Amino acid sequence: MRILANENFPLDAVTSLRADGHDVWWVRTEAPGISDFEVLDLARRDDRLIITFDKDFGELAFHAHLPVSGVILFRLRAASSSQLANFVSSVLNSRDDWLGNFAVIDNFRIRIRPLPSSKSS
Repeated sequence: MRILANENFPLDAVTSLRADGHDVWWVRTEAPGISDFEVLDLARRDDRLIITFDKDFGELAFHAHLPVSGVILFRLRAASSSQLANFVSSVLNSRDDWLGNFAVIDNFRIRIRPLPSSKSS
């Protein structure tokens, strides 16, 4: 899977996803400090799924109707960064329908809703 990990995503999780064979582009090392709009544009241009801990991406995807391939918002509590990395890796590998959706993942459930279509009617 082609993933864009937001700047706030932990290194252990990025490393774990790469070890799983995902193509992960990490904002923290590739383009630190870029705006959320720039993150969305990069993800759109490169057809990448955004993974983040930043709630602003829901607002941008739904209310501003900015086109994006998919967003996964993690709202987790973990005892350690390795536990978090294992959980993120497990969840991402558990399904293949992330694209086109906005997902919120917490320690107990996954909620998914379709993103607004970026096509004009």
